[in-house]
Amino acid sequence: MAKKEILFEGARYRLSYEMLRPHCEKAILFLHGWGSNKESMKHAFSKTFPYCTHLYLDLPGFGDSSIEERVLNSQEYAAIVNAFLDALSIRPWMIVGHSFGGKVATLLHPEILVLLSSAGIVAPKSFKVRFKIALFKCFKPFFPKRFYRFFATKDVEGMSETMYEILKCVVNEDFSDTFAKIRSQTFIFWGKEDKATPLLSGETIHTLIAGSRFFPLEGDHFFFLRNGETIEKIMMESLG
Repeated sequence: MAKKEILFEGARYRLSYEMLRPHCEKAILFLHGWGSNKESMKHAFSKTFPYCTHLYLDLPGFGDSSIEERVLNSQEYAAIVNAFLDALSIRPWMIVGHSFGGKVATLLHPEILVLLSSAGIVAPKSFKVRFKIALFKCFKPFFPKRFYRFFATKDVEGMSETMYEILKCVVNEDFSDTFAKIRSQTFIFWGKEDKATPLLSGETIHTLIAGSRFFPLEGDHFFFLRNGETIEKIMMESLG
């Protein structure tokens, strides 16, 4: 494991990363999802694509990478990752992104884009969620900020205030227009039983990205953990 310090808009980010097979001609960047880290991607893919350099990165605020006390959106995450790649003098041939990492990967416009149950399609909220939001807005003026999390999901437990604010920012980003403008050769893999980003979201992204290929696989939101070699096989057959 190594660290690289990146300066972005006056803030310093110490990014933790690991590189495998650094002398290969082509490189693949792997970007994890929200609440995860580079180890999940390494677990799934370290034994795949043996002819490529693998670059596993902890996004700012995750794993061993630092975060500043400022709220970032997905575009800013992508800008930080781009600065990191420039600092290493690496331009990945392929970027593989899971969930939130899929949004960041999309913004980096690689030659080959691989999306794993990517975030970016904002699904309609259930009545229960809409009611909870309305209730929160009614009582928000009467409670200190520290009580806001009582209205949040269990996903934010243990999360810093900064990361909580970032989550609120990125979770509602609609990437429909962004996906529609993608010209990368795109492969979309999805867990058939995914509840975090439903299969319908994958089908929608497939429709939006011209020429993309869509592969539903068995499993939930983390289906790729047991399908690394399957994904590699499909990719190699598709790329020839």
